[in-house]
Amino acid sequence: MGVWQIERRAWKLDLIERVEARVHAGPVPAPGPAEWPGINAGDDEYRRVSLTGRYLNDRETLVQAVTERGGGFWVLTPFQTNESTTVLVNRGFVPPNKRDPSSRPQGQIAVETTVTGLLRISEPGGGFLRSNDPTGNRWFSRDVAAIAQARGFDNAAPFFVDAQAVLLPDAPVGGLTVLRFNNTHLVYALTWFGLALLMLVAAFYLVRDEQRARRARSA
Repeated sequence: MGVWQIERRAWKLDLIERVEARVHAGPVPAPGPAEWPGINAGDDEYRRVSLTGRYLNDRETLVQAVTERGGGFWVLTPFQTNESTTVLVNRGFVPPNKRDPSSRPQGQIAVETTVTGLLRISEPGGGFLRSNDPTGNRWFSRDVAAIAQARGFDNAAPFFVDAQAVLLPDAPVGGLTVLRFNNTHLVYALTWFGLALLMLVAAFYLVRDEQRARRARSA
């Protein structure tokens, strides 16, 4: 188990290095339909992408969120690209008093625009111990397929994009993506190696005491 944890640590460090490279690289066009079947977290998540088109503001979805700004909602809005595909864009965070789109009219971008952000993998099912409820319009995770079905848009990409912050009054606060990778594999490895050493020491004393007892009985 200790060796396995060392291998996992090497894999995690490589993942962190690759993600850091993606995040700081220049944006590339968002993957098109031909690439969608191969999209996966290991190769694509947190890649900086850009797309041009229009927001479908009347079909936005609010997903409960807890951020450095407190509790509120992610504003996920379908984005109709110029290539006739639809990508769900996480425009950013709004507090509870801004959940109604009418409370942030200047943030509702109606003209053609270009969005730059980080590609994210869909989060199916819901949050911790809380399932998404499309019928009740209660969302706890960014489940792309379920949101697309509930909002009635077709040809949807199997990923969403965390948009970077934009300087616009009333706009959701973007750029809050948290990049955090737990890397405690070295601690676990040392724990397993320590347990193995303790077992060897215990076995040594057990065998030694047994041999002493045998010699005593023979004498």
